[in-house]
Amino acid sequence: VQLQASGGGLVQAGGSLRVSCAASGRTSSSLGMGWFRQAPGKEREFVAAIARSGDSTYYTDSVKGRFTISRDNAKNTVYLQMNSLKPEDTAVYYCAARQGVFSSSVARLPGFYAYWGQGTQVTVSS
Repeated sequence: VQLQASGGGLVQAGGSLRVSCAASGRTSSSLGMGWFRQAPGKEREFVAAIARSGDSTYYTDSVKGRFTISRDNAKNTVYLQMNSLKPEDTAVYYCAARQGVFSSSVARLPGFYAYWGQGTQVTVSS
């Protein structure tokens, strides 16, 4: 499975961005997908995740109500719509994928994902 993240950029605080993750090598409908981010000097942290069918989504508290994860299995693509962006959202955003069990607890752990994209930079200026 190869994951290609795109859509990052520079935006002012309060603005919006949508990042995308295209999967190849296996249909995305067989994969649970997640977004993580890593700011300079910090550990990689969970942002959001979505189950294979899209019927379950999970978010870290700091992005609830501002970010929305969605997927289009026909396009093998997962999206992260980010609204009301804050400077503290600045980070490299990584998409990840896993097969098998995908629950709220598992989806938040980077170690449970087998496949990772290369990351896309999101910078929010104040």
